[in-house]
Amino acid sequence: MRIADKWQDYELIDCSDGERLERWGNTILVRPDPQVIWKTEKTNPLWRQPHARYLRSNTGGGRWTFYKDVPGHWTIGYGELQFNIKTMGFKHTGLFPEQAVNWDRTMELIRNADREIRVLNLFAYTGGATVAALKAGASVVHVDASKGMVTWAKENAVRTGVADRPVRWIVDDCLKFVQREQRRGNRYDVIIMDPPSYGRGPNGEVWTLEDKIYDLVQNCIKLLSDDPLLMLINSYTAGLAPSVMQYILGTGVTPQLGGSVECDEIGLPVTESGMALPCGASAFWISD
Repeated sequence: MRIADKWQDYELIDCSDGERLERWGNTILVRPDPQVIWKTEKTNPLWRQPHARYLRSNTGGGRWTFYKDVPGHWTIGYGELQFNIKTMGFKHTGLFPEQAVNWDRTMELIRNADREIRVLNLFAYTGGATVAALKAGASVVHVDASKGMVTWAKENAVRTGVADRPVRWIVDDCLKFVQREQRRGNRYDVIIMDPPSYGRGPNGEVWTLEDKIYDLVQNCIKLLSDDPLLMLINSYTAGLAPSVMQYILGTGVTPQLGGSVECDEIGLPVTESGMALPCGASAFWISD
């Protein structure tokens, strides 16, 4: 497991009985996590003194309960990067801190390439990978089906000081955008994707990861440049093992372009136990 252990402004303090106890800057949140099935004793007093807790409803969904003042939004930093955070629907805050291990790897590869790098970021959400790539010196095309998420990503670019870098912000269905880019002849050195398990496009298009991921990857391979650097797939779908994504890349990209493929879980260190919580999986194709 690759562990995002360089955070200063975020901390996974403890996790037990279906919940996480987290520090986001100076704000303490308790959020549900269905994979936390162990029931260790919640001895840390912050479990009883959070700023807010997200409570699931028996009928689906849930709501935030606030015990102390929580700003409408606040900012946390990771190294050179800055992100706006807020308590939003369905327990989220607008950032997945475990992705820091992928930001670090992507930034290192872009900087070491010592040439102009073009990045396509699909299902780009609030732009963690986008601002990381921009900060490393790449140009980026950021694509997400949600106008609100793209607006949020622009705010993160401003916070990080990269809003003036070469970036295009696109609200679109990712697969349709990729197919149009093929017809336009556009090519990219880096392709990053973080597809949802299930979702809908801007015109109601249904997205189911298991049904769509292989065709999406095959289409994205056609967008790689003559001298590509990286292709990254990230997934939070429980039934999609890291090795499955590795196989998709290994059978699709490697026979054509060489290079190597690796995969692993990504996770967060837990302060209270000293262990690490798995939070998703990633597969990389990297050129020779």
